[in-house]
Amino acid sequence: MTEFFAEFLGTAVLLLLGGGVVANVLLEGTKGNNAGLMVIATAWGLAVFIGVIIAGPTSGAHLNPAVTLTLAMAGKFPWVKVPLFLLAQFLGAFAGAFLVWLIHMDHFKITRDPDAKMAVFCTSPAIRNYPLNLLSEVIGTFILVFVVLFIKDGEFKGDHPVPIGLGSVGALPVAFLVWGIGLSLGGTTGYAINPVRDLCPRILHFILPIPGKRDSDWSYSWIPVLGPCIGAVLAAGLFRILN
Repeated sequence: MTEFFAEFLGTAVLLLLGGGVVANVLLEGTKGNNAGLMVIATAWGLAVFIGVIIAGPTSGAHLNPAVTLTLAMAGKFPWVKVPLFLLAQFLGAFAGAFLVWLIHMDHFKITRDPDAKMAVFCTSPAIRNYPLNLLSEVIGTFILVFVVLFIKDGEFKGDHPVPIGLGSVGALPVAFLVWGIGLSLGGTTGYAINPVRDLCPRILHFILPIPGKRDSDWSYSWIPVLGPCIGAVLAAGLFRILN
């Protein structure tokens, strides 16, 4: 499997399972309707775990442009590969989000709340305050990618490195990391912490024939893209200072 296809497939599965749990919780008539944030955050963490298992052995399983950019800025990933990885992640996000819509098509038809329909595809703030919404995404992504820098290469870095590469169990630290961010910081903006997790599904929400849908809230769409990028730059800068 090539690095491109590994990133594509891993990101597609990430968005399929992550978007799938939001659909399961928010859309009417599903067996998981109204299950709550705990279910959503847990499933997103597991989605990351599964995506890392798929892509990790081949590409390192970035699955997130913010992670790719951080690793490149920290000198841990070649810049020449960045465009290829970003393209794979964008295409994978489209594929995964499209499958979520396809699987839940009947439930989109019977769901009355247009905000719930949009939430399956993209994030929105609980309270619309652009500076604080941006800060939430910056901090959440900073925590994500800063910790990822320390568990890269299969061990926790430090004076006494601790191996974590116990086969597929080696993917658990990142899964727990995303789970923790979701439970602790996910209540303000829905913790996109990944530009393609929000932008690509938002584009699909705009173009797909979803009955009774609302507008795609483009006035907010820049926050879950710019916020993770800023968080990535800050994390890479601090990492280089500390190392």
